[in-house]
Amino acid sequence: MYVKKDYFFSMKMKYSFADFESIRTAVECLRFKGDPLSYDDQLAMLTHVGPLQKTILKIPYRDRAQKILNTWKRLLSEKKGKGKCELADSTASYFFPELFQPIFKAQADAKFTFIDLFAGIGGFRLAMQSCGGRCVFSSEWDENAKKTYLNNFGEMPFGDITLESTKACIPDGFDVLCAGFPCQAFSIAGYRKGFEDTRGTLFFDVAEIIKRKRPKAVYLENVKNLYTHDNGKTFEVIKNTLEELGYVVYHKVMNAMEYANVPQNRERIFIVCFDPKQVPNHADFKFPSPVKLTKTIHDCIDENETAPELFYTDKMNHFKDLQEGITSRDSVYQWRRQYVRENKSHVCPTLTANMGTGGHNVPLILTEAGIRKLSPKECINFQGYPTKYEFPKNISNAAKYKQAGNSVVVPLITRVSQNIISVMLK
Repeated sequence: MYVKKDYFFSMKMKYSFADFESIRTAVECLRFKGDPLSYDDQLAMLTHVGPLQKTILKIPYRDRAQKILNTWKRLLSEKKGKGKCELADSTASYFFPELFQPIFKAQADAKFTFIDLFAGIGGFRLAMQSCGGRCVFSSEWDENAKKTYLNNFGEMPFGDITLESTKACIPDGFDVLCAGFPCQAFSIAGYRKGFEDTRGTLFFDVAEIIKRKRPKAVYLENVKNLYTHDNGKTFEVIKNTLEELGYVVYHKVMNAMEYANVPQNRERIFIVCFDPKQVPNHADFKFPSPVKLTKTIHDCIDENETAPELFYTDKMNHFKDLQEGITSRDSVYQWRRQYVRENKSHVCPTLTANMGTGGHNVPLILTEAGIRKLSPKECINFQGYPTKYEFPKNISNAAKYKQAGNSVVVPLITRVSQNIISVMLK
């Protein structure tokens, strides 16, 4: 057993999370030990430290979080003019009652712990939590994605993982490192310098954390082209680096519609690593086998969607009449140089972060009301997110599309996670 059962207090609070938004400006001006600490990073410490207060992990920022908490209490008391801030407890657990009843609660009695790097909107977290894990650290640099993560998990991710101040907040002793790290070009890839070859890329920061923390397992996901980039030299550097760090590396390219029964044509490379000293039976690990695709676009689309901003104008709808053979109002389409193409396979094309730029980058659907873009909610349906997952109201549709396109396919991430955990805990 890795984590003690604690969790989710139910006490009447004097101040809520919304109250603390009112002191954001004052909080942004604070310095701790002479160093500035953003509002978001202060909130990250407070929302992380509360759920972890009774774990066996050593939280490196515990004392700093307590000082932040005391300062926030003082600022809020002064702003409200109520004198002493009366709280039943001084810990962050009692500070934000809304955040401690999130949409997706962490495991109260976890089998293992993990960290969520380049967390996006929490696809890895959903998968790992469903396998019995508890997230003990998350990091994400995109401000809107952080809001979505906070909305669903009750924790604000820490910021830029390339900063030493962020890395210093990662606790020791966690079991699995998860990262859907962005793919950057390796300008010196292929010179067989291993760890040194990755400097200047975000993968270097992942490797640096692995080197310091020595998790039992590492779980990475990236675009399919990572495997062939620069004639395979980029992937060779990544694999060599992980092996240089003492890990056994397994990898496979899989398509969501072939391995997760998700109706989206989305190929990604999955990289799973084990420390053989901590997981001696690592050779038992296998990637999941293909499964039959039984779901179609009909399982992901809301037939009752009527938001006017999703629909094209009558002038553009004439392409519907010009294209022969288009009769199914449920078929998904993509805009392609002045024409609309029927998708006879009933599978969504690959969603991309470029959807956030709007226009023709968002897949289209033909309905009785006309041709329209997929909604942001439909996009995360095609990523296999649970029905109750919610975008916050205070971010734009462009941000939602970008987040959906950047995300992972949760059911496929989950299938791989199950195999990792079964081997690690055996």
